[in-house]
Amino acid sequence: MAFFRRTRTAASSAPPASRRRRLGLHAALLGSCIVIGLPVLYAALVSTQTNPEVFQYQLTPGTAFGDNFEAVWEARSLGRYMLNSTIQALAITVGKTITALLAGLAFVYFRFPGKWLVFGFVLVTLLMPTEISILALFRIVNGFGWNDSVLGLTVPFFASATGAFLFRQHFANLPADLSEAAQLDGAGPLQFLWRILIPLSWNAIGALAVIQFVYAWNMYLWPLLIVADQRDQLVQVGLGTLLNTGQSLTYGPLMLGALLASVPPVLVFVALQKPFMSGFAVGGEK
Repeated sequence: MAFFRRTRTAASSAPPASRRRRLGLHAALLGSCIVIGLPVLYAALVSTQTNPEVFQYQLTPGTAFGDNFEAVWEARSLGRYMLNSTIQALAITVGKTITALLAGLAFVYFRFPGKWLVFGFVLVTLLMPTEISILALFRIVNGFGWNDSVLGLTVPFFASATGAFLFRQHFANLPADLSEAAQLDGAGPLQFLWRILIPLSWNAIGALAVIQFVYAWNMYLWPLLIVADQRDQLVQVGLGTLLNTGQSLTYGPLMLGALLASVPPVLVFVALQKPFMSGFAVGGEK
């Protein structure tokens, strides 16, 4: 109670100009939250409605939630698409994290000719979106016979320039005495990575995991090209099948499918929120 009394006393004793600025800041933050959250709330509202209810701009929940859910989950097998995307996103996230850790280890603790040239080339690839190399990548995967397979969906994306840069910066900010002490104890590079670097890097790992999971979950063009069997398709492509669940364009199932497809990335972000937020501060760690 004493704390709250002191807080109220401090707030009441603040100058009027300071209180006005604080109220203005809170009002701006509240308005921003409303602007960001309003489309999600409207999508949730539309997901329960029929087309006539949508066109009547009904602002109360509709009567078609059960029918829309059945059309999305059972008739169009959205659950199957979400399972496929979960497997693919987890595989890419784990693969990219492993290769990024190894790249960061090499760029910081190994000496080899042309190291800075290689690191500069890795950074240049950040400027090249996947769409630029999509045709060459498709020919390579097709040559390996990985069409319609998990390997074709995941292996081409195991390398991560973003992850290599993140862990290179993170490892460079760790004390140099760690590697010297590990060498004196007879630890090899992989032992040093497993026993010392990884326990000190959970924030960076969490930050990279969130970014890469969301990136893999939102893939559209690559699975559209590489997967021919509709049962093996991913959720972002599967959402396109919800445009017509009957004789015409239906908005309720489409909105419901979009909301359901957004749940796994949100859960991943909530689970890794603390390391995600801390992971972007690795550049300031000492």
